Amino acid sequence: MKKIEVAASVMVALMAILQATYGVYAYLDPSAFSELRGTELFSVGDSDWVAIYASRTLFVAFIIGFLLIRKEFKLLMWSALFGTVMPITDAWLAYQAGAESVVVYKHIATIVYLLITSFLLRFVRAEDCRV
Repeated sequence: MKKIEVAASVMVALMAILQATYGVYAYLDPSAFSELRGTELFSVGDSDWVAIYASRTLFVAFIIGFLLIRKEFKLLMWSALFGTVMPITDAWLAYQAGAESVVVYKHIATIVYLLITSFLLRFVRAEDCRV
């Protein structure tokens, strides 16, 4: 396995692990999780929306993990690139909710992370095509 493939695989694995962690955390403590993401719950009934987020986050984590195990680098490359939609939306929502700047910056860092991951996966794909 080439160094670029290892680096890309580690970045994808960390992405899947983080998403799974967020999903579980959202189920366990919806209020604390919403504050971590930059918004707060104004009603206990709002926690249903956090559970919906949690289920979708776990779905993404499992799909990404499955694609990594199968070494579907082309699909992972596009998933990382298209996945930027989520932190862009999160950053905008956190900003609109008046979250601390560090929360917004965390979402921006996630966008950068996904773009770098997509870029690395593109190189892995290029290497695969040469073989």
